[in-house]
Amino acid sequence: MTPEEQGQKPDKSVQDPDKTVQDKDQVVVPLHAEEISVAKNRVITGRVKVGTVTRESEQLVEELLEHEHVEVERTAIGKQVDKAPPVREEGDTLIIPILEEIVIVERRLLLKEEVRVRRTREKQPYRERVVVRKQEAVITRL
Repeated sequence: MTPEEQGQKPDKSVQDPDKTVQDKDQVVVPLHAEEISVAKNRVITGRVKVGTVTRESEQLVEELLEHEHVEVERTAIGKQVDKAPPVREEGDTLIIPILEEIVIVERRLLLKEEVRVRRTREKQPYRERVVVRKQEAVITRL
């Protein structure tokens, strides 16, 4: 409230030397404001201990395993050839020619036999119980 609103006359004799009077009936009143500063301090309120515990559990593991078997079959040929036949495949069978030199008045190649190697694949289910380990954090307040 101003002094006029309170029914008083303003005191014109009180003047701040830093402030200038703008009007005879007005008094300039300096205003003050407070400022706040905030600081934080770290306070230890308690302690904790963290450790690990390893637990084991048994789980069933199922996996399809593949086995490969090889059958060897020998076939007698007994045929004379001019040069060695190459190793070849017929389907899933690998054919390896076996040569033998025979001495006659002249030398000739005789295809004595062929070795046939055939691969077969077999799939069968496999089950085994295995131990699986898992770690957990254990927190204890001190």
